Amino acid sequence: MKKALFVVTLLALVAVVPNPSMARVDVQVSIPLPPVIIFPAPPSVIVIPGTYAYFVPDIEEDVFFYNGWWWRPWRGRWYRSRQYASGWVYYQGIPSFYRGIPRGWRNDFREHRWKGQSWNFQPIPHRELERNWSGWRKEKYWEQNRWHVPGYQFKPRSRPSEPARRVVPSERKAVVPKPREAVRPKPYRPPSREAQTPREVKPYSQPRQSRETGSQRRQDSEGKERSGRR
Repeated sequence: MKKALFVVTLLALVAVVPNPSMARVDVQVSIPLPPVIIFPAPPSVIVIPGTYAYFVPDIEEDVFFYNGWWWRPWRGRWYRSRQYASGWVYYQGIPSFYRGIPRGWRNDFREHRWKGQSWNFQPIPHRELERNWSGWRKEKYWEQNRWHVPGYQFKPRSRPSEPARRVVPSERKAVVPKPREAVRPKPYRPPSREAQTPREVKPYSQPRQSRETGSQRRQDSEGKERSGRR
């Protein structure tokens, strides 16, 4: 009877306590990759006016080249690769170069026009692109050639000016008073010759009082005192 109760209790615990391996839930979100584009030969590209981005003209899909990467939009996402035909990787966000491309650039390409000017584009071979794309950017090659659009004036984007920063009183620099210059003693100069020669000083002379007059005054004063006593 005890064994039966033990077996029933053990089965109940196994049913109640979940298994850790069964409790794990692996959630993996896989982002689909774009289909492969088969190129019969390395594609030529055409530079987009006002940018240093290039596109492949002979296909329906949008494939761009910019800053050493091949770029491709597909189903609302962007992908990039070091190769034009494979190796696509999901890129989060929108590439910076694509924001400067107008929406109707495909129509301008078909009409050989760009912003009302004739667009005399010339395809760039794949080898020439790989060799020169970095140097063209550093030397501003396409500005000098106006992107094959005569009369095109390139206006770079101006960055918004930053507002003047308000200086907090605690951040102001303390004005340190400049130390006063020490007073230098004047060099010793010997007195002039005129000061060295002593001047003749006359001795102070007081009127000598004769002994006779002094004795007479004494006698007179003594006589007055005597008369007064009488």
